[in-house]
Amino acid sequence: MIQEIMHVGVTVQDLDRSIAFYRDILGMTFQGEILMEGPETDALFCRKGCKARVAYLNGSEHIMAPPLELIQFVDAASRIDSADLMKTSISEICFRVQDIDTVYQHLIANHVDCLSAPQSFDFTVSGFGKSKALYFRDPDGIIMELMESVS
Repeated sequence: MIQEIMHVGVTVQDLDRSIAFYRDILGMTFQGEILMEGPETDALFCRKGCKARVAYLNGSEHIMAPPLELIQFVDAASRIDSADLMKTSISEICFRVQDIDTVYQHLIANHVDCLSAPQSFDFTVSGFGKSKALYFRDPDGIIMELMESVS
């Protein structure tokens, strides 16, 4: 039934601020923006008079990876919940990096809220290998993850 993941969507408060964060801080490529409105948009989001700015960014042009979709609902009050890794929901989006320690220092220099420094894991016994990972928050407090595969 499922063929591929087309994109991963994240609802944000300020689309311009989020585009700047994912593009300028995380180095993703801005692919474009659309405005969704009309009867189809109302039906899709189950909200009359719905208008949404939607932007797409991608982290790699070398592999098939789904883009990140940022959605800002225009003229609508969106509910702000505190992200929590222990809450039943999508807990995070994980981005692969080559040198997590360097990326971590870049995040800290740009005042990004990191939940910890990079942590090392060894799951070779379970067949998953070694890695380093950390969680951080985007400008809306949404939790994201960075992971580096370690030899």
